[in-house]
Amino acid sequence: MNAPHQTEPRDPSDRPARLTVGVVGAGRVGPALARALRQAGHRPVAVSGVSDASRRRAARMLPDVPLVSPAQVMERAELVLLTVPDDALPGLVEGLAETGAVRPGQLLVHTSGRYGASVLDPARRAGALPLALHPAMTFTGTEVDVQRLGGCSFGVTAPEELRLAAEALVIEMGGEPEWIAEDSRPLYHAALALGANHLVTLVAQSMELLRTAGVEHPDRMLGPLLGAALDNALRSGDAALTGPVARGDAGTVAAHVSELRKHAPAAVAGYLAMARTTADRALAHGLLKPELAADLLDVLADGAEPTADPEGGER
Repeated sequence: MNAPHQTEPRDPSDRPARLTVGVVGAGRVGPALARALRQAGHRPVAVSGVSDASRRRAARMLPDVPLVSPAQVMERAELVLLTVPDDALPGLVEGLAETGAVRPGQLLVHTSGRYGASVLDPARRAGALPLALHPAMTFTGTEVDVQRLGGCSFGVTAPEELRLAAEALVIEMGGEPEWIAEDSRPLYHAALALGANHLVTLVAQSMELLRTAGVEHPDRMLGPLLGAALDNALRSGDAALTGPVARGDAGTVAAHVSELRKHAPAAVAGYLAMARTTADRALAHGLLKPELAADLLDVLADGAEPTADPEGGER
């Protein structure tokens, strides 16, 4: 009896391309998404970039794709990724529509977290099919970004008749679609910025302070701690709060503020703001005892403005 024939998985490049793909704005996001779409069987055909860094990135991430003008990208591609900074997006869309670069039936995708599909209305009136697909991921501009798209959530906003198409594209890129209402996009984006962008700032500040304190490898020290804190927070929310603020250790917090004023005065305002927010949340969730909260909040209030001593110094 013959063994059953084993079919070898087909290389994505062997599959017939379903859509030609163009990228307007070769920042960190666009080339990565184009590569992910190519792995799904689509065919990148054109990319535009203004800066030297963008052009180098496009050449590295999409080496066989020609660098052309935005108008030529629009002319050559059935699916166009508009991956430009948020503030530049409305003007770009209006310009493409006014110059007749938009073709009826063309899929026009932007990756801005701030905007929904309505920012593409000028192109939609010209016949384009508007999709807002925002990957909730931080990008490096390197090949690792394509791998990180696996399991990445995308904030999806599109007209109802295009919902299935939008979700299908996200799934093909390895992501998981999460539907965001048009009027909720700014709040959605603010939440991501609060969690991810501010986290980078906090970690960078923490590493600088540890170096100042004499720690040779602050990244090694912080890695396990921050990994555990993030995991606990995702699992348990505010119940994961620990540390001197949540415990109501006013003396410890006062010492922190004093040391920061000496060694990193620029970090004081951020420390106080986060400490006050942490105290409010810990108090609301019963983690911070009310009798300890008063002294802690006094320390945080006093820490905001150093008072002068009679001899003209600060105390």
